[in-house]
Amino acid sequence: VARRPQGAAGSKGFSTMNALVVALALAPAAAFVGPAPAAPSTALKESLGDLKALQQSLPGPPNDYFDPLNLATMTFDWGPQGEEATIGWLRHSEIKHGRVAMAAFLGFIAGCTPLVSGEHAVAPYRGYVAGGTPFEQWDNMPLLAKAQIFTTIGMLESYGEGAGSPAGYVPYRVEIAPDNSSRR
Repeated sequence: VARRPQGAAGSKGFSTMNALVVALALAPAAAFVGPAPAAPSTALKESLGDLKALQQSLPGPPNDYFDPLNLATMTFDWGPQGEEATIGWLRHSEIKHGRVAMAAFLGFIAGCTPLVSGEHAVAPYRGYVAGGTPFEQWDNMPLLAKAQIFTTIGMLESYGEGAGSPAGYVPYRVEIAPDNSSRR
């Protein structure tokens, strides 16, 4: 019986076999990977004419563009950035304030539950009265507690508008250059 010598030929055959097994095992995995999706376009460059055309294309009433305060035609104090910046700012504002209104509604509903308005082993604040409505709970809270809530909201608002960032966080208004300076 002839034996194969221990050397390069034996180890080469073994590593080739390992590579072949790994390649065959991983080849079917490529069949389950879809094509890379195209990068989404987030540029919302719309004018008043685009907003009116969008309203006309939507199903149902109203069939006319509705802007009773003419906010889309106003120019806020941003310099000569134009109508697109105004519309972008109004969209940003509408989304942000809608989220605040939803959070306030949930807070009001939570304040009505026995978990919040019921008896507690340790009173959450001095002057706490169990079983009160959310309005009574707000009236019973000390002034410093209310100030703490408003300070937290102000800090979140400041962060959302880009305080501390050299260029700010308003995506419809400022473009960040590669050197982290702002360009307009």
